[in-house]
Amino acid sequence: MPDRIIMEDAESICRKLDGELFQDRTVLVTGASGLIGTCVLASLAQLKNLGVRVTVLALCSSEPPPHVAEIVAAGGFQVLTLNLADCEEYPRLPAADLIIHAAGYAQPSLFMANPVAAIQVNTSATAALLGRLRPGGRFLFVSSSEIYSGLHKELLRETDIGVTTPSHPRAAYIEGKRCGEAICNAFAAQGQAVRIARVALAYGPGTRKHDGRVMSSFIEKALSGDKIDLMDNGEALRTYCYVADTVELLWQILLKGKETVYNVGGRSTVTIAELARMVGELTGKPVVFPQVVSPSAGAPSAVRLDLSRTETEFGKNSYLEFRAGLERTIAWQRALYSTG
Repeated sequence: MPDRIIMEDAESICRKLDGELFQDRTVLVTGASGLIGTCVLASLAQLKNLGVRVTVLALCSSEPPPHVAEIVAAGGFQVLTLNLADCEEYPRLPAADLIIHAAGYAQPSLFMANPVAAIQVNTSATAALLGRLRPGGRFLFVSSSEIYSGLHKELLRETDIGVTTPSHPRAAYIEGKRCGEAICNAFAAQGQAVRIARVALAYGPGTRKHDGRVMSSFIEKALSGDKIDLMDNGEALRTYCYVADTVELLWQILLKGKETVYNVGGRSTVTIAELARMVGELTGKPVVFPQVVSPSAGAPSAVRLDLSRTETEFGKNSYLEFRAGLERTIAWQRALYSTG
């Protein structure tokens, strides 16, 4: 059976969706075993539970982890194992009516370790996938708030763009997303229904073990060790969005979006230090700050998106409260690390 927490989130998403927009259509989801992809698959499985006739193709770069395999089995989905960083595999891509391109590592340690793959997945793979969109279909490119890197503004709007250089430590990811957006705009100019979602800091159940992002790292340290230790003083600000809220908006953007580009984020702004202390409080573990600060490889000091376009168009006026979302995330990871 699929994980209870994930399927509860899927039920909440489906209450906001019109099942008729999926009826008798084929949906292709890349990055299907990632955090966002997992939640997307779970929402599609719930739609099928509600009687919606939809064919789902889940594209993963390797064998999906157990929690994704359970969702796939429950929904009767087809898994495609394909490496989107390898152009020679693109002829294997199937055609689909709805495509969500969410592939690619979101953890900085992973995309910086394999920069060529990060660029390929966001550029050549994006073009190849757009070429597989059926007539009348709709395409969603899951971009990132990292495209704003280098800007120092209180709120980042869809009309803004970052100022980092191609030699930036995170350039493969940043420039890959920017180029992916340019490819999307080129296809949109030719009449295809292409939408872009610049996502900032989705969190929640559905991560793999040893996920390297800050929140997951703190939770793993708390559950597997006796303390939560930080690399710096934790002054950087982060604004988090629970994954179910993120995926709800991604579906709205794909299916109904009138604009090309949308910011997708939350309203729960905390410092890294506050996040660590909250995880420590919920897990009963102390937080330890370093005497010597380690470098952070170009990570932004603050990320806060202007959500007015998204919220106005789709009527989004509530998000899961951060502490509640963090409790659900910790519960998920507790179960994850209790398995072999």
